[in-house]
Amino acid sequence: MDYVNLGSTGLKVSRICFGTMTYGDPTWRNWVLPEDESRPFFKRALEHGINFFDTADMYSIGVTEEIVGRALKELTQRDEVVLATKAFYPMGDGPNDRGLSRKHLFSAIDASLRRLGVDYVDLFQIHRWDPDTPIEETLCALNDIVVAGKARYIGASSMYAWQFMKALCLSDQRGWARFVSMQNHYNLVYREEEREMMPLCREEGIGVIPWSPLARGFLAGNRRRNDWGTTKRSKNDKFAHNLYYTDADFNVVDRVVEVAKARGVSAAQISLAWLLAQPGVTAPIIGASKMDQLDQAVEALDIQLDDAECTALGEPYQPQPVRGHE
Repeated sequence: MDYVNLGSTGLKVSRICFGTMTYGDPTWRNWVLPEDESRPFFKRALEHGINFFDTADMYSIGVTEEIVGRALKELTQRDEVVLATKAFYPMGDGPNDRGLSRKHLFSAIDASLRRLGVDYVDLFQIHRWDPDTPIEETLCALNDIVVAGKARYIGASSMYAWQFMKALCLSDQRGWARFVSMQNHYNLVYREEEREMMPLCREEGIGVIPWSPLARGFLAGNRRRNDWGTTKRSKNDKFAHNLYYTDADFNVVDRVVEVAKARGVSAAQISLAWLLAQPGVTAPIIGASKMDQLDQAVEALDIQLDDAECTALGEPYQPQPVRGHE
């Protein structure tokens, strides 16, 4: 496993980040694995040298954080891992059980720490932009959370580049803790981030940890144009159906499969190798419901695509509307 700095910080993270949305309460999403089936994945991730674990309070409405906390406490030492979580989405029915207000962020970090069973998280991220809360209020609250020692760093997730730049400038002006990472929607079938967000992150020294690097499994090459595929997640993941599955997307996947066959590796590995080769990408967030998915993701670190392969993979892409900010 290779380790790199998260943006311009001194924090060292593995080149693969282990995403945990797949583990939790199956009543939340029917493709989610319960705790007893989840534990082996954490063990294998650690065996591979992965030290970067990403979760969120809204995954299985808190159950995922509990599973993550118990697994890491049993399998490793707290100081050996980089633990990240997120807040924004509703965690209850009350008007203040969501968003990025000072009230909700303070409640959210305390609740996440209790569920995770830790005194601090390494990276506390805003899961989305909140149009109902002044960004100054959010940034001041995040700074106070860092000062209180409840988070070592703060990060952001999908938003427009102008919003992210505004936040960075305000933090610099007020002397507040600055976002060090961007968890954005970026993969071979969704590359709109290359227009503004990726150049901004490179310029500002922001670590990029893309979510859905395999387009929620779409880039694995096992989806079908007529019925979406055979797996439980491919058939029931409504969010993915709103993001992908156009003819243009399938054309990209067809090219990925061609390159993968020529290499003798999987389509998922080629897709990850392409993403890992993009300037500014720190650590794609990988989810796994089967052990070979995790193993293949780590093996993709050793695949070096040549210029001809990268050109071939990028050629079929068609520009599309911005997606993933919801």
